Amino acid sequence: MPTYSPPLRDMQFVMHEVLKVTDDLKLMPQHVDTDADTINAILEEGGKFASEVAFPLNISGDAEGCTLDKTTHEVTAPKGFKQAYAQYVQGGWAALSCDPAYGGQGLPFVVNQCFYEMLNSANQAWTMYPGLSHGAYEALHAHGTDAQKALYLPKLTSGEWTGSMCLTEPHCGTDLGLLRTKAEPLADGTYSLTGNKIFISAGEHDLAANIVHLVLARLPDAPVGSKGISLFAVPKFHAAADGTLGARNGIYCGGLEHKMGIHGNSTAQMVLDGAIGTLVGQPNKGLAAMFVMMNAARLGVGNQSLGLTEVAYQNALAYAKDRIQMRSLSGTKAKDKPADPIIVHPDVRKMLLTAKAYAEGGRALGIFCGVLLDKEHSHPDEKVRADSGEMLALLTPIVKAFITDNGHISTNACMQVFGGHGFIKEWGMEQYVRDNRINMIYEGTNTIQSLDLLGRKILGNNGATLKKFGRLVAALVEEEGVNEKMGEFITPIAILGDQVTKLTTEVGFKGFQNADEVGAAAVDYLRVAGHLVFGYFWARMAQVALREIAAGNTDQFYLAKVQTARFYFAKLFPETATLMRTIRSGSKALMDTDAALA
Repeated sequence: MPTYSPPLRDMQFVMHEVLKVTDDLKLMPQHVDTDADTINAILEEGGKFASEVAFPLNISGDAEGCTLDKTTHEVTAPKGFKQAYAQYVQGGWAALSCDPAYGGQGLPFVVNQCFYEMLNSANQAWTMYPGLSHGAYEALHAHGTDAQKALYLPKLTSGEWTGSMCLTEPHCGTDLGLLRTKAEPLADGTYSLTGNKIFISAGEHDLAANIVHLVLARLPDAPVGSKGISLFAVPKFHAAADGTLGARNGIYCGGLEHKMGIHGNSTAQMVLDGAIGTLVGQPNKGLAAMFVMMNAARLGVGNQSLGLTEVAYQNALAYAKDRIQMRSLSGTKAKDKPADPIIVHPDVRKMLLTAKAYAEGGRALGIFCGVLLDKEHSHPDEKVRADSGEMLALLTPIVKAFITDNGHISTNACMQVFGGHGFIKEWGMEQYVRDNRINMIYEGTNTIQSLDLLGRKILGNNGATLKKFGRLVAALVEEEGVNEKMGEFITPIAILGDQVTKLTTEVGFKGFQNADEVGAAAVDYLRVAGHLVFGYFWARMAQVALREIAAGNTDQFYLAKVQTARFYFAKLFPETATLMRTIRSGSKALMDTDAALA
């Protein structure tokens, strides 16, 4: 059976020693009193909930799955899920970073980011039930009417109700311009919605009294394509203005998907049969409102893979220290045993360190983005808000795609550490591989994220935002460029920064002549950009650790951090050289293949 220990020490290191998040928070009036001790205390309790309440339900929830009553269309979550959710609500965890105007605690988003990492490590399938509510909350908070906010936000904040996002239809996934769900206006100002949605995570369940579905649909006179999409709030149960529940609405679960992983979460086929909803935002402007939810979800999906990478690493590390097999190639290490622990073997260490490096790099990026989100929403300086939002938009596809790709690499590596036992359910490792696999697909496949990064976020503004991140790298290079001990961390990012600038110009020039050049380059480009970002954060973490060691601090944590940084730059970062070569090979070898694909 697997185990899990919340990585509180590493979270504290990134927040308080590397990023010094409280310095930023003190500049925001609503967070001025949120100090390091407060953050640490909250996350310590959050870690207990994750490890003691959510984690024990992970394997059993996977084995049991969800059950649909086809007569009532009600879905029952696995045993213990409802009780755990009740504890989550009772503990006030749903309200952690929500607006105090609607009953929230008003804590920084970055605190919620760390709490949810631990929940995802403990039980991704369970965490998706409350997790979807955050996106619904954000979309309604940003675009809802006063009446919608008054009705829905207090209930979503408390956790009494949950939320879902209903986008995908059987004939279209990412290309939402093809959706067919119809919304007919009614005399009382509401709308009657008819259509079918699929792949709706947490679309139906028994954890909460009501579910607020945010549904994309078309008005009768809507323009074709994505410019004709509107967003509607459609509750499972009708509700009076005071929140009192009434009759069942015409939206129900017609079936559950049979999936590779996340069995404990209900992935529902939703049928809208005259369901009554209210318009969110402006007619035909639904994508703008939904993107608030989608961007929150994309950051959340990256966090899911971060959590799975961490828990997989912890268990693989423990197993590698305990499992004995063969002798070390360089001589016996455990003379009192018939064989050495497998952790002595170089390739086992490579697999473990890969997961560790990707987990800790992903954590630094995730926390950095959490602070950007806080600054975008709460900083008193308008320019800081705008700059933070711009940087967050650049990094969001990297969080979603790079961290989930790395999660796939890491969970597979950790399963491999277990050998044949990793393929067996009772150890829990194969579940981490299965659960993580969806993270590369939903909320826009990682190819879509790559196209968004290169096409929209970088080439779309001629690299202006990328240059802003480049200035962060350049500042660190200038600060530490003459420090010999930092050379192995600084030199690679300095070189890659220059290479990415040249590469971007090349791809952009080719793309003007042939758009397929951008499509051919995008996925590899995102991994190059991801390594530049991770390299920057690993260099900053190494910087802090080396300073502590130089000051005489003997805490082995800092030595471990330097060793992991050294591994990352020596064994993972060089992937960029191959990627840049494949990018420069262009689109011809892909597109001039009609005979090969006949």
